[in-house]
Amino acid sequence: MTQNPAAENPALPALKENQVLYLEEDQLTEPENPLPRVQMEDLPAPLREAAARAGWTRLMPVQSLALPYLLKGADIMVQSRTGSGKTGAFLLPAMARLDPQQNVCQAMVLTPTRELALQVAAEAGVLFGQKGLRTATLYGGVGYARQNEELRQGAQLVVGTPGRVLDHLIRRNFTLEGLRMLVLDEADRMLSVGFYPDMKEVQRYLPARPAAVHFFSATFPPQVRRMASEFMTHPALLSLSQGQVHHIEDMEHVYYQVRTMEKDRALTRILELESPSAAIIFCNTKADVHYVTAVLQGFGFNADELSADLTQVRREEVLGNLRAGRLRFLVATDVAGRGIDIPELTHVILFSPPEDPESYIHRGGRTGRAGAGGTVISLVDLMEKMDLKRIARHFKISLTEKSLPDEELLSRVLGERLTTLLETRLRHKTRLEQERMERFRRLAGQMNDDDEAVKLLCLLLDEEYQKSLHSPPSLPERTVARPPSESGKSRHRKRRRQP
Repeated sequence: MTQNPAAENPALPALKENQVLYLEEDQLTEPENPLPRVQMEDLPAPLREAAARAGWTRLMPVQSLALPYLLKGADIMVQSRTGSGKTGAFLLPAMARLDPQQNVCQAMVLTPTRELALQVAAEAGVLFGQKGLRTATLYGGVGYARQNEELRQGAQLVVGTPGRVLDHLIRRNFTLEGLRMLVLDEADRMLSVGFYPDMKEVQRYLPARPAAVHFFSATFPPQVRRMASEFMTHPALLSLSQGQVHHIEDMEHVYYQVRTMEKDRALTRILELESPSAAIIFCNTKADVHYVTAVLQGFGFNADELSADLTQVRREEVLGNLRAGRLRFLVATDVAGRGIDIPELTHVILFSPPEDPESYIHRGGRTGRAGAGGTVISLVDLMEKMDLKRIARHFKISLTEKSLPDEELLSRVLGERLTTLLETRLRHKTRLEQERMERFRRLAGQMNDDDEAVKLLCLLLDEEYQKSLHSPPSLPERTVARPPSESGKSRHRKRRRQP
């Protein structure tokens, strides 16, 4: 997306591709020729005032280390744990680069979820104060009116999810010709299979003049580092996450207290809420493996089982499907689960708690490989919770208790997710296909007034949602979005295939 800023600015040390310096004393990873870190008193007065508005008395380590690179406009990947201050590390430099006199998008932050976009926008509002800087927050699942108004007012910062941002770009509601800074927040998710097609589409709208590109994430798996070169000219890495994040104590450990007879339904709710890219569900017995697999398949999840009953040929077939991404959810016993190494695995779920502490480590160790983030979720009753806490104390693991999502929350989350999926499909329909769809507008309007008709609509929506449970959405082969500009001069743009 951008050229190496060091080539244009002699004051910035050269950031050579894939060259990093490992500091053994604190496991800090910095670019070659690292820039000196800054403290609060080193910042320009406007940034100190912004920090004061947010109630900051000092900079967090990630801010102290990352700010020099972002203020210089260097392409960089910043790895730091959740809650470490990453948002401030890119919003303060964004504020320094924005010109309130230019009513165009000058900085854009892309996030994987609506909630994160709103969180980033809220923090930007506090930091920007009354400086005349405006933010537009773009996400799917809601109407366009308010978002259109924010863009018409000339927002200098755009925060949003890739699909809805792309919708506005296609509709020419705003342009990226004045873009100076692009941030991918939670970059490991932004470059996952589900978001990658939209990210490549957004890339076509970037200006010919290079903008600085910054990736922020708690983890940078190998595949994400490889893909960084598609969006950066010379990717450099700054990591504060204690080297590769693969130790069991560095993962997120969550438990839900549920009654034994309600674990099956609790599991489906958690999977729908978390929406893992891939997960292993561990059970203690073969009977539970068979039962849980049947429940998940009955709910439409792309699930299969792995137990000692399977032949070697069938076992290899199941594992092959998991590694190839054709299978999202694997249900297994401890014996069957040993030796499974799937780098893309994001979640391990313990339907049955382990019978000994070491098994918890073996199970949890299936995720969080090669720098990927990992989440271990346990379903426990009251007595099992006591055993789980003893394991946590033994291994010095921090446990977080969560409550099961209620119907209202689950309905909202699934509604937003399905709306986003449908908006993506609609975006890639030809004009003739959209004209054909208009024949059913009157019928769609009538369905709101008839309970039986609403059930028919629910049937169609459920069938569409079931498809998403099997694999993340991919980009249709045919796209008909309008070209991003008449000049077609951007080096990022390629001619789109027409139907």
